[in-house]
Amino acid sequence: MSKSEHHVTAPEDRIPLQQKAAYSVGMFVNNLQAAALPAMVVILVLGLKMDPLLVGWIAAIPRVFDAVSDPLVGYISDNTRTRWGRRRPFIFVGAVLSGLIFALMWQLPEGQTEMFYFWVFLTASILFFLAYTLYATPFVAFGYEMTADYHERTKLHAVANTIGQIPWLCVPWFYAIMANETLFRDEVHGARTLAIFVGVTVALLGVIPAIFCRERSVLRSPVGALQDVWAKMIDFFRGIGTTFRCGPFVKICAATFLVFNGFMLGMSFSLFVMIYYLFGGDKEQAGDLNGWFGSLTSIATLGVIPLTGWIATRIGKRSTFLITIPISLVGYALKWVGYNPDFPYLLLVAAPFVAFGTGSLFTLMGAMIADVCDYDELKTHQRREGVFGAIYWWMVKIGMALAGLLTGIMLNASGFDVALEGGQSERTTFLLRVFDVGVPLITSAIAVLIMFSYEITEKRAYEIRAELERRRGSLDAVAKGHVEESD
Repeated sequence: MSKSEHHVTAPEDRIPLQQKAAYSVGMFVNNLQAAALPAMVVILVLGLKMDPLLVGWIAAIPRVFDAVSDPLVGYISDNTRTRWGRRRPFIFVGAVLSGLIFALMWQLPEGQTEMFYFWVFLTASILFFLAYTLYATPFVAFGYEMTADYHERTKLHAVANTIGQIPWLCVPWFYAIMANETLFRDEVHGARTLAIFVGVTVALLGVIPAIFCRERSVLRSPVGALQDVWAKMIDFFRGIGTTFRCGPFVKICAATFLVFNGFMLGMSFSLFVMIYYLFGGDKEQAGDLNGWFGSLTSIATLGVIPLTGWIATRIGKRSTFLITIPISLVGYALKWVGYNPDFPYLLLVAAPFVAFGTGSLFTLMGAMIADVCDYDELKTHQRREGVFGAIYWWMVKIGMALAGLLTGIMLNASGFDVALEGGQSERTTFLLRVFDVGVPLITSAIAVLIMFSYEITEKRAYEIRAELERRRGSLDAVAKGHVEESD
């Protein structure tokens, strides 16, 4: 196949615009759930005066449950057959449940002990993440299987991640909203109200992909519904082991873990640096700068995502990754310069460069995992989008949990004292800046080194698809007699 042919998508492989739009709304909801909780959990420290380490454990412990629930839900959705399809029932129920739980989990009563808040919020967090898994795992797998074309996969994830960027445009303002004394009595009251708005949005918009997206035809399962439970469990755990032995997938997971969670860990210190280093304890001014920095980063990301998609269709996904992530390293370095109490808004210069990190990451990785599913089918003779998506996002969430836990540990190690409203020691603010800038610099650089050896190039992806179609006797032949289709 010549290079020019790589950029021609067959009509049957194109995803209709309305399908891309519906899936993109689902990505908006998926990212809103991922972004809202970390943006609001700072209220437990600054509003309820909880120990940062306890808040870190609240972020970490639910991921123990995710270790089982994520791949299990992925496996179940891979092997589910209903009149509505494999993924759509899970997406519908998960959206409603996660929206409801998110709204309720922030309705914390006033005047309770620190341990009361810890146990109540920890329990609610576990329930929320279980519901979130029910939505997110089948939803992500849905995106991997909407087309078999190398470049159409990139286009789908470029569109979806562009719309999915909108929550990241909004959440940097969450603290400024919650701390607004004109709107709310205090930060805790602000969190209660904002959570209801977020929860309703998740429940209403989250069902759209379940209602309006249509699943592609899939191979009929040769296994009956009454298959032995023990055999199913063996197959489930065997599948997880096979997934972790897939070299390209492991590299994708490692790179994502490092880039995204390095970013999240670094950013978790940014608000504290703004409050106590740039503005001497003034939370309102810090909230405004945090909002502007986050919004400018998100606006730049809205440009980075389609640019990433455009570049990737010309030079390939791995090569694009090796360009965009190093640009983000420049942004992290500029943050150190931008943390200047005399010119605090100088920090905004770093935002467009930082946007190249997470802005390109999920656009490329989502499309890459779809390619990995083909690679895996060639090796194992199975389609396992659900398991791949579940394990990938579980790795992301484990990293987020680790970031939350490390934030608490590192805050305490820096000498941070929540009781000091007016400021922190010079040593503390210095270490907070080191953590903010140094962590994502190091982790993203390691990710670039890992992806140098990623082996599924554009040429290899087309070779894999051609071999799969020869094995199947062409997709058309399969579709005629051996598939079932959902409406």
